[in-house]
Amino acid sequence: MEGKNKTVYFETLGCKLNFSETATLGQLLSEAGIATAEEGQTPDVCVLNTCSVTEFADKKGRQHIRSLVKRFPEALIVVTGCYAQLKSGEIAQIPGVDIVLGQEQKADIVKYVTRWFDDRESVEDVTPTREIRHFNPSCECGSRTRYWLKVQDGCDYYCSYCTIPMARGRSRSGTIESLVAQVQDVADRGGKEIVLTGVNIGDFGKNTGEKFIDLLKAFDAVEGIERYRISSIEPDLLTDEVIEFCAQSRAFMPHFHIPLQCGNDEVLKLMRRHYNRDLFAQKVKRCQELMPDCFIGVDVMVGTRGETPEHFEDSFNFIASLDLQHLHVFPYSERPGTMALRIPYVVSQRDKQARTQRMIELSDRKQREYIERYLGTERPVLFEAPHGNSPMHGFTDNYIRVNVPHVPELVNTVGRVRLDKINDDLTVDATIV
Repeated sequence: MEGKNKTVYFETLGCKLNFSETATLGQLLSEAGIATAEEGQTPDVCVLNTCSVTEFADKKGRQHIRSLVKRFPEALIVVTGCYAQLKSGEIAQIPGVDIVLGQEQKADIVKYVTRWFDDRESVEDVTPTREIRHFNPSCECGSRTRYWLKVQDGCDYYCSYCTIPMARGRSRSGTIESLVAQVQDVADRGGKEIVLTGVNIGDFGKNTGEKFIDLLKAFDAVEGIERYRISSIEPDLLTDEVIEFCAQSRAFMPHFHIPLQCGNDEVLKLMRRHYNRDLFAQKVKRCQELMPDCFIGVDVMVGTRGETPEHFEDSFNFIASLDLQHLHVFPYSERPGTMALRIPYVVSQRDKQARTQRMIELSDRKQREYIERYLGTERPVLFEAPHGNSPMHGFTDNYIRVNVPHVPELVNTVGRVRLDKINDDLTVDATIV
């Protein structure tokens, strides 16, 4: 095969799920004799795994494609991911792009790459989203300690503003048995922490007849893994059973990320979300009751169609009233083909920016107040490998990022630190104890 003994360069845009999948693509190509290019090396293949969650994400994807073509004019250019699934024809028209693969095809990347080296013919292969059926497993190591494991893909919710179901397909999962095998492999490689990722992971098991709570119990029983975190779970799928299990489990950390999007019920209805704010508040309260140290992060979208100034103020005041630790804030972006485009009230760009800034300031204030509660106390930290001789970093069980002096023998171990001083970037200088 002409593609053997060549090198590949990867770029990944978007969410942790994409990074996890890119890692799997790298492993597949490596097994076929196409190694990941080292820094400074000119690659034979470039793979861009794209995002399409906003209009800006599409624009960023096009910019990265053109940049790769310019930097590596002789390389094979492969584009995949959500943007490729939604707008493959648009991407295929960009000069220099050789292969465009949809969600169903990217797991077969070796076949497409090796075929291209044989015949040099451009390919655009994308299965219609409604026909996507397969769950392609993936797992990525972001450092020597933390892994991101995909347990679920796709979404059946069809929120009015979202293109993800069109880009990812219907909800589907791996089996508990297959996922436990991946977790065991991470443990065998010395991994200590796994973050569960997916598009709507609380919806786990729709195609297998299994339950999310049973997946958590099976993971908790795997020896060697000391920490698990759930990357994001919808409030209506964060059951009391899941909360209660995490509170008493061996390895699940007191840390949840729960998408809210808006704290006003009228806007939640326009968004076609599956809950109201009272249910959301109940979930937060239950987490804090059973795990008083729990760190709760929340997605907040501002400036969506239909969000009047009065709606925003109501949402802001509701969010301010909750015991939350961090807000992931982003302005609403128009997406072609979504139901939100039928909503008549449009928020100006200027108002979106102002609302975004207010929410970010609220988030910073909440996170700082939370961290200050723990200054002077001791918490367990998983120490991560530093870059060069810089200080080590790590996260406490309740997701406070700390900086400590570099002690090589502590990398990839859990130890206790005293939290001493909060910094402007909301990290904490700590002392190893």
